Amino acid sequence: MQDRRKPPAKTNRTFLVVVDDTEEMRAALRYACRRARNTGGRVALLRVLEPSEMRHYAAIGDLIRDEARAAAESLLEKLAAEIGETSGEMPAFHVREGLARDELLGLINEDPSISILVLAAGTGKDGPGPLVSALTGKYVNKLRVPVTIVPGTLSDADIDALT
Repeated sequence: MQDRRKPPAKTNRTFLVVVDDTEEMRAALRYACRRARNTGGRVALLRVLEPSEMRHYAAIGDLIRDEARAAAESLLEKLAAEIGETSGEMPAFHVREGLARDELLGLINEDPSISILVLAAGTGKDGPGPLVSALTGKYVNKLRVPVTIVPGTLSDADIDALT
């Protein structure tokens, strides 16, 4: 049976997801896509490139940085088709260099369209992850947007049922 509900009106609501190499990131991404679709919003992706340890060898450091940026852009482009299908709109991309927490806070403060940060909690014994820990602890007062923390163990079906 086809869903005949009228799509929601477009809003300026942007759901920001930090793209990293963890399995739980997929849960945050799916949640953000579904919420964006259901509220007329859109998804933005942030990939942070950590500083290279090869700073004292400038040419090698530049090559490593260029390769990391190309890999980040390729990853975001691969995710774009999936996001467009799930959320109904192509995402915005942000690639930044530095420490993940600092770059995330900087982007949120610079981009007024970002209205919700969606993170997934880690599933391992090490706890929820460094960003979740930092942004729900010491750095919570530096945020100007609410944070939605998605349990990293949720399946796509679980997330779909919630959204």
